Amino acid sequence: MSRSWSDFFDFAETADLLSYGFVQQALLATALLGILGGVLGPMVVSRQMAFAVHGTAELTFTGAAAALLLGISVNLGGLIGAVIASVIFGLLGNRVRERDSVIGVVMAFGLGLGVLFIALYGRTGTGFNLLTGQVVTAGAQGVEAVVITTVVVVIVMAIIYRPLLFASTDPRVAEARGVPMRLLSVVFAVLLGAAVAQSVQIIGALLVMSLIITPAAAAMRVSSNPTVVLGLSILFAEIAAIAGIILSLAPGLPPSVFVTSISFAIYMVCRVVGARRSHNAGRRTSAPDTDRTLAKS
Repeated sequence: MSRSWSDFFDFAETADLLSYGFVQQALLATALLGILGGVLGPMVVSRQMAFAVHGTAELTFTGAAAALLLGISVNLGGLIGAVIASVIFGLLGNRVRERDSVIGVVMAFGLGLGVLFIALYGRTGTGFNLLTGQVVTAGAQGVEAVVITTVVVVIVMAIIYRPLLFASTDPRVAEARGVPMRLLSVVFAVLLGAAVAQSVQIIGALLVMSLIITPAAAAMRVSSNPTVVLGLSILFAEIAAIAGIILSLAPGLPPSVFVTSISFAIYMVCRVVGARRSHNAGRRTSAPDTDRTLAKS
């Protein structure tokens, strides 16, 4: 079915689709994913764990594929796969210099198992859906799972935020002062795994970083204040998530296309804004130095 540009601006069709319950559930689910991504993203970027998010997402696919083969809940299988992967990454990859290699080794093995499980299951289309997401089929149970995950993640992050921020920004000093580095690493990894597992069910394993990494990276381009970065990260993630769903309705295209495009656009704008602010700050800093030099001469 071919589409014209007018389909993208068919607001009457969009309004009509927004009245359906499954669309409203999809909006709620993605809005909650925006909160999850916005809350966890800054710490992920600070701790240089972008590759860990990708690895966890891929191993969520492995867990979900195993669940399909065993005839159990795909959501539960994905969650188990994500949490196991996150704990492994947190325990074995605590040091930055060895983290990427650990993730690469585990992810490659896990993906191989995932492909095997899908092949044994016999329905490759289902495996493709796990990679690209099925936001419009989130359903009441899917929304409930995302709600529970969001509440748990927000509460635990509120408890561990300060020591985790300390451990993320200055790990050597934090360790010297007795901050439980490994425990924090594992707890955060489990929270991240749970968030990624829910995201995979909605937007797919290949596109999780559009709500967890990109908004936080964009926010860090325009501010260095942790509180401001956290607020902007949540805002950017919400804009990408909700607008992505709404824009996809009339043309009938996958929401992930719009979610990732909006996230990328926000990031590029923030890069430009951040570069201009740095340039202006450099000019203001150099001006007094020039004045002092001229005065001395």
